[in-house]
Amino acid sequence: MRHRPIPGSSGTVREMSLLGDRTLHAPCEPVTDFGPALRRLVEDMFATMYAADGVGLAANQIGVAQRVFVYDCPDDEDVRHLGYVVNPRLVEADGVEVRGPEGCLSLPGLEAPTSRFDRAVVEGVDLAGAPVRVEGTGFFARCLQHECDHLDGVVYADRVTGWAKSRLHRAIRKTPWGSAPAPVRT
Repeated sequence: MRHRPIPGSSGTVREMSLLGDRTLHAPCEPVTDFGPALRRLVEDMFATMYAADGVGLAANQIGVAQRVFVYDCPDDEDVRHLGYVVNPRLVEADGVEVRGPEGCLSLPGLEAPTSRFDRAVVEGVDLAGAPVRVEGTGFFARCLQHECDHLDGVVYADRVTGWAKSRLHRAIRKTPWGSAPAPVRT
């Protein structure tokens, strides 16, 4: 029997920031207030992520420039990983570098081959400020790296190279939301 509420069940679905939105392209500020507003933010982030059929969501993807992300993501063995990290730091990213398809809720409907390590470790804190450490492999490691990038003002399109970068930029220009995207860092 489940004794805890389902993450996001009392949250509000918020509007998604899309590529070109300033909050996506600037580093986020550390969380310093661990009160009710942070709990509400995490709850809203879960609700928004689930409504968009995502596996991870960073706070700046809903216009909040704070260092928080949530996830509900499988690894390559289909083991489900569910949680959040406040003030996350990517402390390890190693193993084999895998170039695979990557998408983003802030670039809806698009994906491109992006290189990521197949192992990642993130450290941060929970809603009470207690230390947490999350380790992921495979697809979940990709998710952890992707969300940490968001909080540093980096979107996966910034990491795409070669012909895939040109192809992705053409696809962005064809979307209703991407006709005039912000410059992507090289």
